[in-house]
Amino acid sequence: MNFKDCAELLKKNDGFLLLTHINPDGDTVGSAAALCSALRRAGKTAYVMENPGLTDKLRGYIAPFLALEGYAGAFTVAVDIAAQGLLTPGYAGGVDLCIDHHPSNTRYAASTLVCDDRSSCGELVLEVIKALRGSVTKSEATLLYMALATDNGCFRYSNTNSASFRAAAELLRLGADNAEINIRFFREASPARIRLEGLIYLSMSYYREGKIVVAEITQDMMREAGATEEDMDDIANLPGRAEGCALSVTIREQPDGTCRLSLRSTKEVNSSDICAVFGGGGHALAAGCTISGTPARAREMILDVINEVWK
Repeated sequence: MNFKDCAELLKKNDGFLLLTHINPDGDTVGSAAALCSALRRAGKTAYVMENPGLTDKLRGYIAPFLALEGYAGAFTVAVDIAAQGLLTPGYAGGVDLCIDHHPSNTRYAASTLVCDDRSSCGELVLEVIKALRGSVTKSEATLLYMALATDNGCFRYSNTNSASFRAAAELLRLGADNAEINIRFFREASPARIRLEGLIYLSMSYYREGKIVVAEITQDMMREAGATEEDMDDIANLPGRAEGCALSVTIREQPDGTCRLSLRSTKEVNSSDICAVFGGGGHALAAGCTISGTPARAREMILDVINEVWK
């Protein structure tokens, strides 16, 4: 499916329910909110399903579009969701359309628009909105800039390419408030976040002469720092700052006895291939998965798989 086909499918339907992925980030939130706004401008009924993982920071951007209690929708759109297991917690139905940029997308939806050469889903939604409405509002442009910038680390990550800069330039021309997004997502940090970063740096472990760096974030560390989920933005990229690192692993202990792992890598190793062993996935240079057990056990298991996949 191309952008025009996607827009035509949206024009033919109504009663939209948009889904964001588990542990929502700026890309899934910004993309879903912008698309919801454009659908409403097209005279459609559209809402985004409530996601229990929304932080206060992200909720402020998507709040006007959240579904009222009891709203089920007639046409479901998954935004920035690579696999069915990553759908909004609590959603158990089918998916009519998926708009995504992950190469690991499993094609679980009835119709799929996937462009895995884009650094964010927001870039796809930008094109869909233009095909759907012929215009993009200033508020939609800001939401899409948030989607774009948060998924490529304000143009610092290796997934950034020429299309990323073209999209950014277009969004700024359309009125995106890049100053607001850059301050809120890339400059500000709470005292708790700063304390937590110190604990993370002190606890990092190194393997293969520093080419592999592992950071563990335990519940005890969170309590010591006074940190909450609000303080976790971009946390997975901290260990990769170590000089000489080719693959970083961030292990976050969860209250339910599982650990969430985020991998970031250079072109030497495919992060998605490693995470796929545990039912996860993502991009070649950035992927994630969940492992049951303690952080120490998760570290042991992921290192075993890394040694198998990356000889």
